[in-house]
Amino acid sequence: MSDKQTDDMQPMTREEIRKRKLEDQEQEKARQNQEKKPKSKRGRVRLIPIWFRLILVVFLVGLSILLGAMVGYGIVGDGHPMDVFQRDTWNQIYELIYYGVN
Repeated sequence: MSDKQTDDMQPMTREEIRKRKLEDQEQEKARQNQEKKPKSKRGRVRLIPIWFRLILVVFLVGLSILLGAMVGYGIVGDGHPMDVFQRDTWNQIYELIYYGVN
């Protein structure tokens, strides 16, 4: 028997097994890199465009401000919720803040 055959028949150490495993992994990576095709760079198609998202956010913020004012004035403040949209209500609030209570 030749030396090569006896080397193959002898049990391998853990280090030899690790080295062989690393070599096999490197060869596999090299083979995969060669097989990869270049991907075409295409823009992402969005379900909802960004401009529409911005408009939607502004609308929802405005809606939440209006609903918050109605809840605050109507439920917490014991007034009629639709009174929050009257100019007299805001004039009275302005006078309370800047001129004090008469």
